[in-house]
Parts: sequence; C-alpha cells; structure tokens
Amino acid sequence: MKPKTFSDEGIVLARRNYSEADRILSVLSKNHGRLSLIAKGVRKPSSKKRGHIEVFSKIRFQAVRGRGLDLITEAESLDNFSEVRHNLKKVALAYYFMEVVGRTTHENEKHIELYSLVCKYLELLKTEVKLRNLRNKFVIEILTTQGFWPKGKILLNPDAKLEEVTERKINSFRVGKKLTS
Repeated sequence: MKPKTFSDEGIVLARRNYSEADRILSVLSKNHGRLSLIAKGVRKPSSKKRGHIEVFSKIRFQAVRGRGLDLITEAESLDNFSEVRHNLKKVALAYYFMEVVGRTTHENEKHIELYSLVCKYLELLKTEVKLRNLRNKFVIEILTTQGFWPKGKILLNPDAKLEEVTERKINSFRVGKKLTS
C-alpha cells in the first residue's frame, strides 16, 4: 500500500486553471514519474505557493494522495531559471522542452534518468547561445532515453521522429524552431 503523503522534487511541465481558484499541475518528479497534482487556492493573490509553481520551475513539494488527483500541500522553489526567463528565445525553448517531455511520457511511470536529463538541459539553457543545436540534441537524447531511437545511431531528422512518436505536432514547435533560427 502506498503512503498517504509523499514528498519529492520535480519540474513543472504544464499547468491549467481549474475551478475558481485552483490549478492542475503536470509535474515530472524525480521518484514518482509524471504526476497530475491539484493546487488548491493557488490563484488567490494571498497564496504562498503561487510563485513556486510556474512552468519549468524546479520545485520540492509535498502531496497527499486523493481519490482522483493528488493534492499538493507545500511547494518550495529550488530553481526558477531566472536567467532563462529574461530571454524570449530561451523561454520559448524551455516551453518546448516541457511540451516534448509531457507528450512523450505517461502518468506514474518512473523516469529518474529522464528527470536528470531535463534538469541538465535546463541548466545548459542558462548559458547556451546556439539554441538550435541544443534543441536538436535534446530531442535526440529524449528519444534515445525513452527507447524510441537506438543509442549511437545517427538521427537525421529528429523533429519527424518526434512527430511520429507523439502522433501529432508539438504546439510550440513552430515558435521554438523560429526563435532558435
């Protein structure tokens, strides 16, 4: 039986508004895989969790298991990647990274290696100037880490392979590609 409460660290992949003051977060956690968590009251101006749960922020959180969605009770920002947030091209690429991870993973599948990979690329994004190369390397490493492409084999068109794997176009593809030109 799983414990009722748990804590972990993770990266916020996406968020969407729910109800009047709540948000549903998609988080890639280190030890639990991708999770959907509900953050109650976080859209209220007085919420203490509000600033910690921005997209592509690295957080430490505590949650309680619920009947449907797990409830996030505490959140603390470990790194909000402020260096990335000051550059529009880097922000677009960070959102692209989050969308790719969200589209290629499933709920509750453990991905410790994937979590480390995403952290590595967000750190690289802080100082990288060749964003197109970084983007292509990221897609190739994501595909090989998750077993969609053999390790060591050359992938000429990573975007086509990614589209084949996800069976749809990535929404931020055009923006990410245009800004990294």
